[in-house]
Amino acid sequence: MPRDPRHEVECYTLRDESDTGHPGGCQAGTVTELLVVMVAALMVIAGAKEAGPRLGIAAPLVLVAMGVAASFLPMFGSVDIEPEWILEGVLPPLLYSSAVSMPTMNFRREFGAISGLSVLLVVGSALLLGVFFMLVVPEIGFAWGVALGAIVSPTDAVATSIIKQMPVSKRVVALLDGESLLNDATALVMLRAAIVATSVAFSFWGALGSFAYSVVVALVVGGFVGWLNLVVRKRVTDPTVNTVISFAVPFAASVPAGLLGASGLVAAVVAGLVTGIRAPRDLSPQNRLSDSQNWRTVELVLEGAVFLTMGVQIKPIVTTVEQDHSGVLSAVLVAVVAFVLTVLVRAAYVVPLLAVLVSRARHGLTMQRQLREMQDRMSTPEGKQETFAQMNRRNREASERELNFFTSRIRQGLANIDYFVREPLGWREGVAVVWAGMRGAVTVAAAQTLPEDTPQRSTLVLIAYAVAAISLVVQGGTIGPLLRLITPKADPVAAEEQAHAEWNRIMELMRTSGETLEHPPPATTAPTAEGFRAAKEYRLAILAAQRSVLLDARDHGTFDADLLANALANLDASQIALEMRGKFTDG
Repeated sequence: MPRDPRHEVECYTLRDESDTGHPGGCQAGTVTELLVVMVAALMVIAGAKEAGPRLGIAAPLVLVAMGVAASFLPMFGSVDIEPEWILEGVLPPLLYSSAVSMPTMNFRREFGAISGLSVLLVVGSALLLGVFFMLVVPEIGFAWGVALGAIVSPTDAVATSIIKQMPVSKRVVALLDGESLLNDATALVMLRAAIVATSVAFSFWGALGSFAYSVVVALVVGGFVGWLNLVVRKRVTDPTVNTVISFAVPFAASVPAGLLGASGLVAAVVAGLVTGIRAPRDLSPQNRLSDSQNWRTVELVLEGAVFLTMGVQIKPIVTTVEQDHSGVLSAVLVAVVAFVLTVLVRAAYVVPLLAVLVSRARHGLTMQRQLREMQDRMSTPEGKQETFAQMNRRNREASERELNFFTSRIRQGLANIDYFVREPLGWREGVAVVWAGMRGAVTVAAAQTLPEDTPQRSTLVLIAYAVAAISLVVQGGTIGPLLRLITPKADPVAAEEQAHAEWNRIMELMRTSGETLEHPPPATTAPTAEGFRAAKEYRLAILAAQRSVLLDARDHGTFDADLLANALANLDASQIALEMRGKFTDG
């Protein structure tokens, strides 16, 4: 039976007995090779994670270089990686995990800007690049040009993870994180619409309706799966089982959404956001700690595998272009110009966007005094009713729920203003947003989903790959030195004083939250098991009250997200230690 080199790492299920001596089954050498490759990949990923920072090179770049080198080895000479493995198997868990860990208040604050970057910028970039590709690549036409433009337009969630290790504003991180979580859906919908337009008449309203349907259904499916995920997992006490269930959540959201014709990636993101918001209230600290540790490992392996496979595919892609008698050099030159255009279009969009955000922050400052006065007037029940009536022009008395919501909105508005003042946006942040918009493996995977009858298909795939590779090398390799060059040196003393003052406010809030609880009666005799249990229950009640007020503060955006996360982590550690001691004493 002739051997297909594309299946060198697969298990043969139909083989002649004379070949192995066993009817059917697997080829032992093939399985061994696969295991060796998997173990080597894990070691390379771990090594790149450790060596990259020491060498001053981002780990993804090291992995891409290692993948390119591996592509010249005989065993990788005919690697054919299905793009669906990246788009449907790798991206949903990565986006879900990023959404769970993302500070939701920062995401909400920047949602307007994130939406523009995720939709308007992707659509505009795809259309402009479509015109360029139509002009420079023969025989593809505008629709196929837009398809390729949609492929290279979105930034990559995995690639932009490089920016998180850099000295950059938290608002920049929120913008880039949010953009990379959502823009893949826009790009894939545009890609699908452009491919359809090559065979039938294009309808703008049809494409818009398709996009709206894709997003709305994904929101519903993702929200439901996120809610159901918490309903089920809060009844599971074993942290290991809980984490195993969490591994299924991104696929439980993305697969049904995809079957319904919606965006599975958006559904996975929404499920992650819902989980991230509610998990501290619904899941135990042990379950959340297990989730966090295991998902960090999953992220490391999947991200590393994405960049390794991106590098490994370089030789097959170039070989295919050569076999089709297309010009490799001309395709790379087109990719260089396309890369420059993506940066220029991004800069042209980001500059006015930052101007709008700065203007909004200034307007917030003008409203700050008015909001503080309203907050002071609402310190009494009568003041709440009067202020609510003035703002809403109602004669009837407001309900308690309406007053609480109104009070919460004022508190949230003041917190937003403080956040915008504390994290201003300027030209340095604009440079970071523009230059950190890297393309990655998603671009390569999306390009390989082009139909086989696509004109100049091999050339288009190579152009997409080259744009992603150039983006990673040029932007990923220079973003660190660039940010260190343009970022002014911060005053460590002032920063520490500010953080210390905010930490004291958090501690004061936690202290006052526990004062309302009734103390257990003091022990009059020697300590007993019942006394230990009462003291333990009292301490757990204090921790629960403190966690509740901190989560309320998180929802209002009252404190810095990182400091608040540290305080919540301390509470979790205290509760875990208390419960472990309780098990020991109870035994």
